[in-house]
Amino acid sequence: MKKQLSFLLIILTWQISAQTFRNYSNEFLNIGVDAASLGKSKSVVATSNDVNATYWNPAGLMNLEDYEGSLMHASYFAGIATYNFAALALPINDESALGISIIRFGVDDILNTTELIDNQGNINFNNISLFSAADYAFNLSYARKLIHKNINIGFNAKVIRRVIGNFASSWGFGFDAGIQFERKDWKFGLMARDITTTYNTWSFDEEEFNKIKNSIPGQNQQLPDANEITKPKIQLGVAKKFRVGRDFHLLTEVDLNMRFAQTNDLISTSIVSIDPTIGFELDYTDLVYLRAGVGNIQNTTQFNGDKSLSVQPNFGVGFKYNGIEIDYALTNIGSVGNALYSNIFSVKIDYKFFRN
Repeated sequence: MKKQLSFLLIILTWQISAQTFRNYSNEFLNIGVDAASLGKSKSVVATSNDVNATYWNPAGLMNLEDYEGSLMHASYFAGIATYNFAALALPINDESALGISIIRFGVDDILNTTELIDNQGNINFNNISLFSAADYAFNLSYARKLIHKNINIGFNAKVIRRVIGNFASSWGFGFDAGIQFERKDWKFGLMARDITTTYNTWSFDEEEFNKIKNSIPGQNQQLPDANEITKPKIQLGVAKKFRVGRDFHLLTEVDLNMRFAQTNDLISTSIVSIDPTIGFELDYTDLVYLRAGVGNIQNTTQFNGDKSLSVQPNFGVGFKYNGIEIDYALTNIGSVGNALYSNIFSVKIDYKFFRN
C-alpha cells in the first residue's frame, strides 16, 4: 500500500502539470499568506497596506512608513504538508516602495519505494529512500504612487521553482499587477495575477521515470507535456471602515475572485467563474483584533447526484504592540470538501517602532 501511494503521489503531481493550458496551475500560489488575511477569507485586496501586500496587492506597499518584515507558518492535510512565507518591504521614497518575498509549499519525507523489490523479486527495505515534493515562489514587488494622490499601482515579477525529488523539476516566470484607490471612506482594489500568463517548463529524469513505470505491472505511463501555462486571474475588492462606539472599529470588505474558466464556483459560466468572499475585522484601539470571513462558495455534487452549496468559514484573532503583530487563523472550520481545518500563525514587525 505504501508503495502504491508513493507512486500515486508522484504520478498525480506530474499529471497536474500535464497539459499546456490548465484551469488549475501553480495552485500553491492561490493558498494565500498572512494569518490576518486568511482569517478574513482573503478579502483584503482593497485594504492590504503592509509588507504582506507583496502577495495580496503590491500597490498596498505605498502605505509603508519604514521597513517591515513578515513570517508565516501553516500546516495542511493533518500536518502532511507545510506552507511557509517570508517577506521584507521598505519605502524607497514618498513616491515608491519595494518588497521581496518567498513562499514554500512542500511535502517532505515521502517514501521512495521504486527499488523496494529487486530484480530477483526480493523485498529489500534498505533500498527505501526519502524525497520531497516542494514548490517555491520568489517575488520582487514594486509600488508607485500616481499623479493623483489617491491612486497607487504595483507590480510583481515572480520566479517559480517546483521540485519532485530527483524525478522532475520546473522553472516558471510570470507577472502580477495591482491597483488601489481610496475615495472618502471607501477603498477599492484590483489584483490581476499572471497577467502575461505564467510559463512553466518541466524537465524529467527518464531513468527515474522508467523505474516507476516498470515497478507497477500493467502500467503504461507516458511522460507528460513539459510546458505548462497558467491563465490570468483577477481579484476585485471594495471595503469600508466603520467606527463602533468610542474605541472600536469594524473593517468590512467584499471581494470577487474571477477565473477565466468554468469551475464549481458560485457563479460559473463558460467565460468566467466568480467566487465571492466577505471578511470582517473588529479592532479595539488598533491593539486587539477579532476577524471572521466566508469564502470558497462552491457548487458540489454528491455521489448520489444531489446538488448542494458548500461554504468555508474562517476565524482569526490578532494582537499588536509596539510594532510587533502576532496573528492566528483557523481556516476551513466546517471542513469543507476533503481538506481538514488548518491552524495558521504569522508575525509581522514594523521597524519604525525600534528607531527611537
